Amino acid sequence: MELRYQAYATLPPQPLLTSLLTLLSGVFASQGSSDLLSELTYQVSRTGLQTLLAVQNEQVVGCKLGYERKPGSFYSWLGAVHPDYRGNGIASELMRQQHEWCRQNGYHTVRTQTYNQWREMLILNLRFGFQITGTVQSKHGLTIFLIKKL
Repeated sequence: MELRYQAYATLPPQPLLTSLLTLLSGVFASQGSSDLLSELTYQVSRTGLQTLLAVQNEQVVGCKLGYERKPGSFYSWLGAVHPDYRGNGIASELMRQQHEWCRQNGYHTVRTQTYNQWREMLILNLRFGFQITGTVQSKHGLTIFLIKKL
């Protein structure tokens, strides 16, 4: 599998942006591409956005997006790997790269949250040293809050 990893300090250029939206709307089926684009654009305008992509044959097959929540604290917001590419270490590599970027850019903690339905993501976060800091029942099910000190 010939993958390349690409980093952007904002949203990626076309046609990668369209491919990213296709990936996200496929994984998060409850949101359409236009809703996702609005949410991504809002995050860029509000906080800036760090985008990591796993790309094969000009198609985005994995992503990890996050932003500064407050000085020294990074929020790992959104990640996905296309179902056909899971089990190949893509999510782990994207997380490793994100945490390395955070260290290089002066962040001391990474925060994230996931839902109980995304157990693979929860397990990955725990394997990477995140600690569960709390839970809350939400309209999407059990929300699990995590933090990692870098």
